[in-house]
Amino acid sequence: MGVKLSYDVWGRGELPVLLLHGFTGDRTAWDHLRPWLEGKVRALAVDLPGHGKSGLPLETGRAGFEDTIDSLAEFLAQAAQGCVDVIGYSQGARLAVGLAVRCPRRVRRLVLESGSPGLSARKQRSARQREDSALADRIRQQGIELFVDEWARRPLFAGLRKLPLPLAAALRARRLAHSPEGLAGALLCLGTGVQPNYWPALPLLRAPTLLLTGSLDEKFTRIARDMVAQLPMGWLRVFEGSGHAPHLEAPDAYASEVLAFLETPWFDAQFAPANQMEECG
Repeated sequence: MGVKLSYDVWGRGELPVLLLHGFTGDRTAWDHLRPWLEGKVRALAVDLPGHGKSGLPLETGRAGFEDTIDSLAEFLAQAAQGCVDVIGYSQGARLAVGLAVRCPRRVRRLVLESGSPGLSARKQRSARQREDSALADRIRQQGIELFVDEWARRPLFAGLRKLPLPLAAALRARRLAHSPEGLAGALLCLGTGVQPNYWPALPLLRAPTLLLTGSLDEKFTRIARDMVAQLPMGWLRVFEGSGHAPHLEAPDAYASEVLAFLETPWFDAQFAPANQMEECG
């Protein structure tokens, strides 16, 4: 039995969607998109482990990451009828890839914003694990407020410093609401360093996949271009003038792109053979 995930359900539409937020977010991170989405989707917005009201896996490292995938699969088995479309941002996008690889029959379509299939080199993963471990220690030592200020100053989030005041205030309040132990633990069980390398699995994915990035986020746009070249059914949209978080920086354009993708009538995807992908639930 995995971590019990807290969640909200909203929307009056017929499209079942699982929403996976980024690091320092929670299930309310998508609320500003509700005016565009709630008439079209039935959203399951979860608190990922260490965030909001969800606890942490018993183990850290790769075991913790995979336990989170199991928890998401168990959650969908209870809360959703059939497969769902999965929308993930950053940390949530990395988990969405893992869910689609490990549990392909749970995932109908993927929307991945500023995400990655992991690090392909062992030395890179080890170095990133050390970085995340050091950051986890700093979070515990200095507390949430100092960490949130440090996190917001990172160049990756420059675009977020231009948000309208209501969105900026909600973002900061969401970050400050976390506990130091929760965010530190999330780094140790959900960080890029402990994520399995899913690059070799991309050509096996049968879920139509939309990749979203901002043009100012050169690193993740480059990763997305490499991903779309590997995916059997992958499309890329780069939002001009946006950084790492187009869903916050360009919500109108983001929502329009996502709905156009989700409302496209796709043929039933053929799943990979059972000996290539583990079946969940």
